[in-house]
Amino acid sequence: MMRNAWRWFARKSGLLLLLLLVFSRASSQGPTVSLTIDQAIAAALANNRELKLATLDEKIAGARYHETEAVFLPQAGVSYTAMTTNNPLNAFGFKLQQQSISAGDFNPDQLNHPGGTPDFMARADVQQPLVNMDQLFLRKSAAKEVEVYYMKGQRTKEGLVFEVCKAYLQLYLADASVKVLEEAKATAGALYRYTNDRVDQGMLSKADALNAKVQVTTTESRLAEARSQVENTSDYLSMLIGTPYGTLYAVDSNSVQESGPVLADSVVPAGRADLMAIQKAIEASDLGIRSRKMSALPRLNAFGSYQLNDSRMFGFGSNAYLAGMQLSWDIFKGNSIRNKISTQTLERNKLVEELSLRKDQSNLELNKARRQLADAGFRIRQQHSSVASAAESFRILQDRYEQGLAGSTDVLLAQTQLSQQRLALEQAIFDHQVTIAYIRFLTTTSEK
Repeated sequence: MMRNAWRWFARKSGLLLLLLLVFSRASSQGPTVSLTIDQAIAAALANNRELKLATLDEKIAGARYHETEAVFLPQAGVSYTAMTTNNPLNAFGFKLQQQSISAGDFNPDQLNHPGGTPDFMARADVQQPLVNMDQLFLRKSAAKEVEVYYMKGQRTKEGLVFEVCKAYLQLYLADASVKVLEEAKATAGALYRYTNDRVDQGMLSKADALNAKVQVTTTESRLAEARSQVENTSDYLSMLIGTPYGTLYAVDSNSVQESGPVLADSVVPAGRADLMAIQKAIEASDLGIRSRKMSALPRLNAFGSYQLNDSRMFGFGSNAYLAGMQLSWDIFKGNSIRNKISTQTLERNKLVEELSLRKDQSNLELNKARRQLADAGFRIRQQHSSVASAAESFRILQDRYEQGLAGSTDVLLAQTQLSQQRLALEQAIFDHQVTIAYIRFLTTTSEK
């Protein structure tokens, strides 16, 4: 009696725990939201953080370019200085600047032993660049850097679109797998109930019912994994489009199927954003090398100052100005210019090689993707035929099983084969659509 009571309590406790787990799992999934692939792409372009970082990099490059406006614009500053000294030379100079020299100031004793002499000076300075060829080419190089980051941002955007399409297709595959496994579970459950009834009637052995039960539990496990995959993919899609985690998305099968054709003669364009970014970087390096070479040429700049001097604070009894032009030329700087040019040239050559390598890799990927697309299309056609054959085989064996002409193992194998073929068909469709999106990613042309 006590043993039976414990068994009853264990069964009830297990059932209660199972209900609690199911309820908590369902409550944590969050709402289900219908989402088309176009809506997902639009949301990602508006909210994705990686894309925002790429935009900030472009703005930073633009700000650096504006820093080079100093090559044209003047520099101006004002200062106010208060000083006092008993140095003979400086004291006499203060009085000269204040335009207050008198005959008594030439007394030798006064010249040699001046008292504390104050000077209050207000000064304005202006510097105007005139000819600085190295800075001009450095400015042009900075402009190319802006284009480099613009192209990088474009490629980030294209990569994001491809990643969203891929995630959306993964969600479609996971959702299709759930539907296939739900139907398989229903079929396996019906087969188990039928078999169990025949066992109770003594028409079949208990082993047949146990085999059917194994089929049900195996399908339930795979179904649970497929539902978890739906949740995982939904969370990943939420991360891409910048929405909170926990939302389940319902895909639009029409937007998945309407992918459009892919040109068989499509090639990797020279105007693709990442290739253009490297090309712009090469052009920026060329301008940087020219700027470094121009730094060996003379520079011409103008300067001027205006100052007010007085022996009293906030007194402005004397004024004077100074204006001029300066021609400077660095004749020799310890071979630093030549060595820096050599370094920049090597970096530029590295970019050229990187561009060539990137083109070769892209063409290799494109050729591989074309073959994968053809293989996926062939697999889709084959799987349609396989699914039809497997469904007919399962129907025939099920009818024979109900008539007692076939064993339960044959029916279960046929049902498993049908589910596998349907899942393989969905996988082939997924591979086909992803390959189309990847080919478009490889052959996208971006122009500024």
